[in-house]
Amino acid sequence: MFADYFVTGCRTKKGFSVILVPKSDNVETKRIKTSYSTAAATTYIQFDNVKVPVDHLLGQEDNGFIVIMSNFNHERWAMACSVIRWMRTVTEECMKWANQRIVFGKPLNQQPVIRQKLAKMISLTEACQAQLEIITYQMCNMTYAQQSKLLGGPIGLLKSYATRCAHDVADDAVNIFGGRGLTQSGMGTVAEQFHRTYKFDAILGGTEEILADLGVRQAMKLMPKAML
Repeated sequence: MFADYFVTGCRTKKGFSVILVPKSDNVETKRIKTSYSTAAATTYIQFDNVKVPVDHLLGQEDNGFIVIMSNFNHERWAMACSVIRWMRTVTEECMKWANQRIVFGKPLNQQPVIRQKLAKMISLTEACQAQLEIITYQMCNMTYAQQSKLLGGPIGLLKSYATRCAHDVADDAVNIFGGRGLTQSGMGTVAEQFHRTYKFDAILGGTEEILADLGVRQAMKLMPKAML
C-alpha cells in the first residue's frame, strides 16, 4: 500500500525477468485484510498498460529466477530468527503465569500435565535455537557462493521445523493460559497474539511442506550416485 516501487516478476521473450515498477496512475493498489496487521500493507496490485524504463531491469533479462532465489536464504533465516524468539518469549510468559496462577489452592505449575507442557515448549525452543546458531555460524563463515549452494536446504529445514514447533508452542500456551489465552489484553496478550500470527511464518517465504521437500532434495542431490 505504501510502496513507491514494486519489485515485479514477469514473463519476457525467452523466460522470466524481474523489473522495478515505479508507482504511477496506471498502478492501482487495494489493501487486503489479513489476520495479522495492516502495518504489513498486504496489497492487491493491478497494472494497467504500465511502461517501465529499460534500466529498471534487476539482474539479467530472462534470468529473473536467480534474482528471486538469491533473497530466499536470508529471508527464511530472518523469519526463523523471529519465530524462535517468539517461542522463547511465549514459553517465558507461560512459566510466569503457571507460577503465579492459583488453581484449587495451588500454583498451576503443581499440576504434572502443565509441567509436561512446559517441558515440551522448552525442549522445542532450545532445539530450534541450537539449529539456528549452527546455520548462523555457517552463514557468517561461508562465501555467498557457498551459502547459495549448500545452505538453501538446511535453512529450509530450519524454517519448516521451527514453524512446526511454533504450532505446538502456540497451542500449548493458549491451553496453559486458559481463557486468558484468548484475550488481547492482560497477561494472556503475548500467547493470544502468537497463536493468531505464528502461521504467517509457516506460510510466507515458502510453506513447511515446500521447504522440507527442498531440504531433502538438496541433501539427495549431493549424495554419491551409487553406494556399495
